[in-house]
Amino acid sequence: MFLVFIVQVLDSICDEGLQAVATTCKELRELRVFPFEAREDIEGPVSEVGLQAISEGCRKLQSILYFCPRMTNAAVIAMSKNCPDLVAFRLCIVGLHQPDHVTGEPMDEGFGAIVMNCKKLTRLAVSGLLTDRAFAYIGKYGKIVRTLSVAFAGDSDMGLKYVLEGCPKLQKLEIRDSPFGDAALLSGLHHYYNMRFLWMSACKLSHQGCQQIAQALPHLVVEVIKHEDNVDKDEYVDTLYMYRSLAGRRHDVPRFVSIL
Repeated sequence: MFLVFIVQVLDSICDEGLQAVATTCKELRELRVFPFEAREDIEGPVSEVGLQAISEGCRKLQSILYFCPRMTNAAVIAMSKNCPDLVAFRLCIVGLHQPDHVTGEPMDEGFGAIVMNCKKLTRLAVSGLLTDRAFAYIGKYGKIVRTLSVAFAGDSDMGLKYVLEGCPKLQKLEIRDSPFGDAALLSGLHHYYNMRFLWMSACKLSHQGCQQIAQALPHLVVEVIKHEDNVDKDEYVDTLYMYRSLAGRRHDVPRFVSIL
């Protein structure tokens, strides 16, 4: 057994390499597995096999960042039970809307188990095929989650509502390519002054919805960002960035950024 507390590797280590880490690094506290080549059409050398091995062998684990092309609910549930001291769980399933590759089911139950069983969790990144049920779990059990990252997930505005209404400690929220619109955004009016920032990109926010936020919360900086090739088009907002600032709004904005 080696006294190794942090391991940072490329996924070329393969599942077999992670199994070796699990066998020899019982004191491991942090693991980061990055993709050598993050492409959807690549099978990828790490999977749920490596994740489950780590959870079984490194039960003092506190933080994990794991890029992989496929995952199962069973492996994530096993990690939630074997590593209850997790503070940060960031699972990045490469590819859009990837379900449990064994059962074909959404990854809702896996992420639900993480927020239910890991009572110290403050940082969470979700990916894969997720329905509003996953966000209901986060809102119900993620009471001390401070940072949440979401990509390509959710069914409707209810998903984001569950989070904004159920996570009182939330400080940083990053969302991209998800179906959340004005109703979801407005459901967090009571909480935005307590947050450091909210970033929403490629969602279903309208200019009117963003303007309502700016009018209701005048001490918050509300920036609407449009991609340069869409500057003159009147469509959904490309990116919304809201944040607290003692210095107020910035004065160096390019033409594709509007401060409401």
